Amino acid sequence: MPKTIAAQIVEQLIAAGVKRVHGVVGDSLNSITDEIRQHKELEWIHYRHEEAAAFAAGAEAQLTGQLAVCAGSCGPGNMHLINGLYDAHRSMAPVLAIAAQIPSTEIGTSYFQETRPEALFRECSHYCETIASARQMPRVLQTAMQHAIGLGGVAVIALSGDVATQTVESNGLEHPLLVSRPAIRPSDKELHKLADLINTAEKVTLLCGRGCAGAHDELIAFGEKIFSPMVHALRGKEFVEYDNPFDVGMTGLIGFSSGYHAMERSDLVIMLGTDFPYKDWFPSKAKIVQVDIRAERLGRRCAISLGLVGDVKDTLYCLLPLLKQRTDRSFLDKCITHYHNSRESLENHAIGKADATPIHPEYLTHIINELADPDAIFTADVGEPTVWAARYLRMKKGQRLLGSFNHGSMASAMPQAIGAQLTHPGRQVISLSGDGGFSMLMGDILTIVQYNLPVKIVVFNNSSLGFVAMEMKVAGLPPYGTDLKNPDFARMAEAIGIKGIRVENPANVRTALQKAFEHDGPVLIDAVVNPSVLVMPPKIEFSQAKGFGMYALKQVFNGNGKEVWDTLTSNFLD
Repeated sequence: MPKTIAAQIVEQLIAAGVKRVHGVVGDSLNSITDEIRQHKELEWIHYRHEEAAAFAAGAEAQLTGQLAVCAGSCGPGNMHLINGLYDAHRSMAPVLAIAAQIPSTEIGTSYFQETRPEALFRECSHYCETIASARQMPRVLQTAMQHAIGLGGVAVIALSGDVATQTVESNGLEHPLLVSRPAIRPSDKELHKLADLINTAEKVTLLCGRGCAGAHDELIAFGEKIFSPMVHALRGKEFVEYDNPFDVGMTGLIGFSSGYHAMERSDLVIMLGTDFPYKDWFPSKAKIVQVDIRAERLGRRCAISLGLVGDVKDTLYCLLPLLKQRTDRSFLDKCITHYHNSRESLENHAIGKADATPIHPEYLTHIINELADPDAIFTADVGEPTVWAARYLRMKKGQRLLGSFNHGSMASAMPQAIGAQLTHPGRQVISLSGDGGFSMLMGDILTIVQYNLPVKIVVFNNSSLGFVAMEMKVAGLPPYGTDLKNPDFARMAEAIGIKGIRVENPANVRTALQKAFEHDGPVLIDAVVNPSVLVMPPKIEFSQAKGFGMYALKQVFNGNGKEVWDTLTSNFLD
């Protein structure tokens, strides 16, 4: 029987394996949401803000590798999706966004809530088209889904509410979503060239990113063959760090000194599946080779000696037989020793703050790491929560770590935790939320209440935009506009039906987290943490030291010596 566009959209989503649509209802979406209501295989998840819905869809897509869907009503409704969609697109998360439009007869008349979705979403999608007629179905929807899943990223379809009720004349072109996973590797000639570079180099370091997902066995075999230390980028942490005797930590501003050391002291660095963007952290003298499945990424961050297009797993599998077995592991051993010393220093620093009030965020994260389930899913807000996650979460096989690591958006952790918990209802999901990020999309804690999702939200409450304040100090400026006047988040949680725990004394941290993690339901832990903690980079530039000195001098002259003293005692005089 003939179907409306709305009915066909819903049926095609179900056929593609979509389980839920994240969004906020609106009249321009009525025909689609009503079709969802009539299909038990597809669930509508109602949010308080469309941005949270898009973040949640992105988290679902990253965790499953399958198509996730979000939707917004016309004008402001779908515009709210854009930040979460930017994040999903830059994370290569396959997300389809349905952007409803004003009545088709009114387009072009500056009608109420009129926008141009096909222009708005063009920069954060692989595909963005308007369905203006039933004759475009099912091809436009199929093409959109194929772009999202095939290229990894966002696709957007826009349609007016009245168009969604039109009847589709023919299903002759309808077919299932085609999920192809081809083997992609460099040519034999290119592989031999890379093998020659490796076989003749003395000190080889690997820089491993998200593209190493699924290639853990090949990475370990690679390390055993050439005795190479492995540095991971932040998005590679969850795929590289666990059960890896060659891992020497992260590099970059929030990384380890050992990661920077292993890169700087090598004569050949091989980038595997990473688009690591910070040019100042690349080695000053070593040759650099890059292997990436996206050709357009080759050489855009640094000068490379060789660039190869290939999937990391397939490339390493074909490369391994061409490599000579090394016998000298002195460089590797030095890098591992450096890493162990760095790791020990960080852990001792965290444990050493066990009786320091206010709570040091390093210690809090250290205890979270100890108590979390072996298959826990962590989400982290940008800024300080990302720093502590990078340094103090020691990933286990099966654990996941999500954040806005490419887009760098505030407020991602809690909505990503919602998407993660909906996708994996039986797993522990822990949101490491900054007080600034949490309060930015705080309304969607009500979504957690509404669906009774057992998310554990740890709020790092330092009453400040801490990372921004630190950046100001390093630039020689006194922090300005970074203070936050926060409520008692735990009491707020209790008022809306969530178990709230406020912890101010480090002696109570372990007990508070144990109670939270054991509770069968959502919990908000309001942890009052030290606002004076500095995020120390693994290498200190003269300009940074000079800037911090200028900040301290200005504050003393302005009568704010206590702030300087608190910063010094929290970071340098323990």
